[in-house]
Amino acid sequence: MTHRPRRLRSHRAIRDLVAETHLAPGQFILPVFVKEGIDSPRPIASLPGVMQHTVESLRDVVVEAVAAGLGGVMVFGVPTTRDPEASQCDDPSSILHRGVSAAVEAAAGNLVITADLCLDEFTSHGHCGVLDESGAVDNDRTLVRYQSMAVSLAEVGAHMLGLSGMMDGQVAAVRAGLDEAGHTDTAVLAYSAKYASAFYGPFRDAVESTLEGDRASYQQDPRNRLEARREVHLDLDEGADIVMVKPALSYLDVISDAAAVSTVPVAAYVVSGETAMIEWAGEQGILEREAAIDEALTSVRRAGASIVCTYWALDYARRHHPSNPAKTSNPTENGRPR
Repeated sequence: MTHRPRRLRSHRAIRDLVAETHLAPGQFILPVFVKEGIDSPRPIASLPGVMQHTVESLRDVVVEAVAAGLGGVMVFGVPTTRDPEASQCDDPSSILHRGVSAAVEAAAGNLVITADLCLDEFTSHGHCGVLDESGAVDNDRTLVRYQSMAVSLAEVGAHMLGLSGMMDGQVAAVRAGLDEAGHTDTAVLAYSAKYASAFYGPFRDAVESTLEGDRASYQQDPRNRLEARREVHLDLDEGADIVMVKPALSYLDVISDAAAVSTVPVAAYVVSGETAMIEWAGEQGILEREAAIDEALTSVRRAGASIVCTYWALDYARRHHPSNPAKTSNPTENGRPR
């Protein structure tokens, strides 16, 4: 027998030597939630191991993320009051802005701080934009709000903005608003292919979503693949610095397509529902949790993503880099007891 592929699988060292896909903490962005009006971190029941943070506990998580060698954190705000026009979205005193400012300070230049840029956490109806008289999302009026929100977040120090709203023209509008205000160095992470997915449930608990209806009129149809390529090309043309696919595990083909055509880094977001499935299955003994996490994250990188947004970022860093100072620097993992 001439060809014996098993030779390169025969022991751990040779498997590591010829491995085609590698994971490192620096490739990960950790999503974090900062909530207004709480005195201590609160667990999110539907998303095991993840917390809603205070501004102070958010600082602790960022310090740990730096020590763990992560690439960045993405900050989502959970305000106590909301209204139809999302009036707090560009308010420098909002919980999102205060959280971003605290994260930037705690990171001290050692971590990329991304701010979520969307109206859904600030609108009383829960949509990603303002509504017109018929109750539909008004795309172009929403872009004006996005521009104002972008500038306000750049002014409190955000290094990058995660444009998750899926409005047509949002990258061009935000880029123009930032440049006009002098924030030419603030990067844009475009949620280029964000699908109307059933896997967002725990996230909506995390941000206490007040959504009425659904987002099918602006998020992508899960049945469509070619449409995602079009969205990626449009965002590249409009000046996106990074393009992202969301969710990740259910859309590995879309990640691969994006990587094949993109001239900028491709990110993918392993979303809350995908995370919760593995966590709950692990708790029930249905699968081996840590092995499943590593396999899932590897699949996203193998598909072509150079950046992975994942709630497991610190978990992975601790397990695979045990000598890292983060191993003992803080008793919680995004709020999760070790």
